[in-house]
Amino acid sequence: MKQLFLLSICSAYAIPALAYIDPGTGSLIVQSIIGAIAAIGVTLKIYWHKVKVFFMKKEPTTSEETNKTKAMPD
Repeated sequence: MKQLFLLSICSAYAIPALAYIDPGTGSLIVQSIIGAIAAIGVTLKIYWHKVKVFFMKKEPTTSEETNKTKAMPD
């Protein structure tokens, strides 16, 4: 409890950073956000395709169909 009280006292008296973000830094931040969104989109698209292919019902090919009909007696 004492630590929480001390932390709240210290945070109440925080000094300002006096930081400046120039246009170049702002542009870098915007480019980073756009790049991250694009990377996430491509990653989701790749994995979505793999999941979709995994769960798709496989259609038997013609050679599999002929093998099944030959194996089944009349």
